[in-house]
Amino acid sequence: MIRRTLTGGLLATVAMLALVPTAADAAPAAPAPRTAVSATVPDLLPAHLLQPALPVARHAAHPATHHVNHRATHRRSHRAFGRVVTYRSPLHVRSGPGTGYHVIGVRHAGRLVALKCRAYGSWVRGTHQWYRLAHVRGYVSAHYVRVVRGTVPWC
Repeated sequence: MIRRTLTGGLLATVAMLALVPTAADAAPAAPAPRTAVSATVPDLLPAHLLQPALPVARHAAHPATHHVNHRATHRRSHRAFGRVVTYRSPLHVRSGPGTGYHVIGVRHAGRLVALKCRAYGSWVRGTHQWYRLAHVRGYVSAHYVRVVRGTVPWC
């Protein structure tokens, strides 16, 4: 990062000196005598400094000005899946994240389910976390679902 900054600054300085006319360039009285060694700016600089500097992204320098909704892009691009581990009995899908909500469906043991997000709910065998299913507006206890792919964001 520092080398890129120094390279960009050095190239900007060299370009500025090459473009800005000096007093000697404004009205040359006589041609300058040629010297035996004629070195130009590209000859004096190392090769890696002559390559143009990569533009620095605005959001990398100013993270507060970057306006991308990361929660929305994360949910769309990385779908999480979990496997129901209830050992032969069906898993109840509830209308909310807790055992006090109505049962709206079931998922059978071993079934792969798409998970949308996770939320805190009522206590079920050691956990307060519940997963919201992606295709049904229902919740299942995280105790009975093992995430097999992806990460489940918070609701």
